[in-house]
Amino acid sequence: MTLLFNKKLFGSLRHWALLAGMLVIALSACTFGVPIGQKTGDNASVSQLKKSKSGNPSSYVVMGKRYYVMDSAQGFVQRGMASWYGKKFHGRKTSSGEVYNMYAMTAAHKTLPLPTFVRVQNLSNGRSIVVKVNDRGPFVGDRIIDLSYAAAEKLGVIGPGTARVEVSAVSSGQQDATRPVIRTIPLTENAADVPLFIQMGSFGNVINAHNLLRELHDANEKAAKVSQLQTDNGLFYRVRVGPLFDIEEANAVILRLNNKGFSASRIVVQE
Repeated sequence: MTLLFNKKLFGSLRHWALLAGMLVIALSACTFGVPIGQKTGDNASVSQLKKSKSGNPSSYVVMGKRYYVMDSAQGFVQRGMASWYGKKFHGRKTSSGEVYNMYAMTAAHKTLPLPTFVRVQNLSNGRSIVVKVNDRGPFVGDRIIDLSYAAAEKLGVIGPGTARVEVSAVSSGQQDATRPVIRTIPLTENAADVPLFIQMGSFGNVINAHNLLRELHDANEKAAKVSQLQTDNGLFYRVRVGPLFDIEEANAVILRLNNKGFSASRIVVQE
């Protein structure tokens, strides 16, 4: 997205005075600092994510063209063509330093801060997802975002290869069921073959594990079980829900558990 700066508008003291007057009026009328033109019903503050140590230079050059990295994603909206990248890059490091997993809900963008959560809507079929931007690209033609295999599949982009989309930064008030859950799933050729579990806790004391198990059973989570794990630091008792064989189902279980008050949960795989 290109931002235009009209130098003539600020070229005289008269315009500076006008701007100052507008600012005073805006501040007096907007107690909560809502920007001019921003609907008060919208949440303008993008989720505060710590920027990655790599992938966020002020600018960089690819194939002779210089790109300027945005300092903030607040209010960002862009329309254009989306593409996807998959197995060729699976297991390689992204620009942010994270390892690319084609089965995770991620994406690459040329100028957004890394990482940034964005909502991507396929304008041809109406499908919408939220992905984590953790890589740079695409640098082909007029494409604005490169989706992971999993994200592209959700949006219906795998077949045609590209699609016209709208990309918008996700604000802190928009953290809903479509937002990706942080996972600890290792790289795999076929995610459907990986048994998934929702780990609720790991305890050195078996009594604590069974207390949590009883709470889960009382909350009608009958698939919860206690398993043992012997480590160099001793024997641990893990409370898990599962097994599951679908990431979307695992995400749904996470949300259900959160709604029941069990917030300390994460998706893991069977060792």
